[in-house]
Amino acid sequence: MRKKKSEKKNRFKKIFDLYRAVVINEDTFEEKIQLKFSIINIVLIFFVFLIITFVITYFVIAYSPIKEFIPGYPSSEMRRQSINNAIKIDSISLSLLKQQRYLLAIKSALAGEIEIQEIEKVSTETLSPSLILSTKTSKEDSLLREFVAQEDKYNIIHENDDNTLFLLNSPAKGTISEEFSIEDKHFAVDIALNENDPIKAVAGGTVVFSEWTAETGYVIMIEHQYGLLSIYKHNSTLNKQQGDNVEAGEVIAMAGNTGKYSTGFHLHFELWSEGYPLNPVKFIDFSN
Repeated sequence: MRKKKSEKKNRFKKIFDLYRAVVINEDTFEEKIQLKFSIINIVLIFFVFLIITFVITYFVIAYSPIKEFIPGYPSSEMRRQSINNAIKIDSISLSLLKQQRYLLAIKSALAGEIEIQEIEKVSTETLSPSLILSTKTSKEDSLLREFVAQEDKYNIIHENDDNTLFLLNSPAKGTISEEFSIEDKHFAVDIALNENDPIKAVAGGTVVFSEWTAETGYVIMIEHQYGLLSIYKHNSTLNKQQGDNVEAGEVIAMAGNTGKYSTGFHLHFELWSEGYPLNPVKFIDFSN
């Protein structure tokens, strides 16, 4: 036992034993360089070298353009673009909310619920002074406006060259299960349907998108006149491809329950005009 213990102590002491490395001139046998070291010194120097290498590598990658070549790491251009997009989206959202508030005020004024002068402070935030209304409406004028609104309920915004109004057809026959809501960011109406019910184009136009998406399943988008865009989501199949021309009332898809966000067989229908969402029930009679 004593012999084994002494052997262990000798082995432990060996790592502290000094060794000498000498560089000698082969011709004159003159000592040029000599180094004294121990095993523990070599181990410590090796670990210090590793730490210094790791630190230098980290700072070179973290604070130099080299990091942009690492897969998955966002580039500076991508970060700048993300910031610019966030600023633009925030500006567009604020402008949209202001215009929505102004339009709601106009609607209330035309319905006789408030005086038109009360919406001046709203209009100054969104429209030029030349467009601000400043006169009261008479009872007869209010009745006339209401009559015209009922007659023109489902007419879209513009008129064509023949002075006939641009009308939209219903994309499907069914019950509206979820309505359009700016507050809930639900820029569409959901129409409850049966599986494979036909989905029709609300108007003539060109298919600009016809693909599968993980969130909303089979989606088809149609561009119409006057900057109008109609979107149909959660379909089971698509009958048209990108670039196809469609007529009003033509079957473009079949109702389904596809996509992560779908909660049953229905059509998620969106209507956009010049980049702004519209409430489809104001322009389409879904009861027919």
